[in-house]
Amino acid sequence: MGIRLDEIRSTAERVAASHGLDVVDVEFAGTAKERTLRVFLEKNAEERTRMRVALAQGSGGLPEALAAGTVNAEQLSGVTHEDCAAFSRDFGVLLDVEDLVPESAYTLEVSSPGLDRRLNRLEDFERFTGNLVKVQTLEPIRKNRHWQGRLTAVNEAETGKTITIDLAAVKQNSKSRKTGVSTVEIALSNIEKAQLVPEI
Repeated sequence: MGIRLDEIRSTAERVAASHGLDVVDVEFAGTAKERTLRVFLEKNAEERTRMRVALAQGSGGLPEALAAGTVNAEQLSGVTHEDCAAFSRDFGVLLDVEDLVPESAYTLEVSSPGLDRRLNRLEDFERFTGNLVKVQTLEPIRKNRHWQGRLTAVNEAETGKTITIDLAAVKQNSKSRKTGVSTVEIALSNIEKAQLVPEI
């Protein structure tokens, strides 16, 4: 019997919602003997808005990097150790009761997505427009599959959604420099992996 990742994600989203959290990503990795189910969480939109308001009002108790302005509020998940523990307890029970990870043991890891979080959905790219990103494509663009720069736009093209990256925002490797372009447009359907690059 295989792992039903869609069901696991759906269950994780139900449990997360009851704790004021959103599921950012779910992954299942490892060998048959050492399997790990990882769930990445963040505060939901309402809680993130509350964090931004607290920042604007100069309230105390905010993460140091946020208060200092070295990261923007959208990059912080706002998730605490207590949030992860409470979610893990409730989610773990449901996983076992509904037998969503059949056949042998596994380890459940619950954490925030981190400052170098992955970008998977259209909403992620829209939300993090303006941030530095690292993108690996499925098919090369100008003989290059690895791009890094500032995500400046999410566009609607005839072939579907694309993103635009400003390459001048970071020092490029030799392969990227040889392309001779200062921006690159990448179809969402051509993205194999994408993640934020922390600016600290």
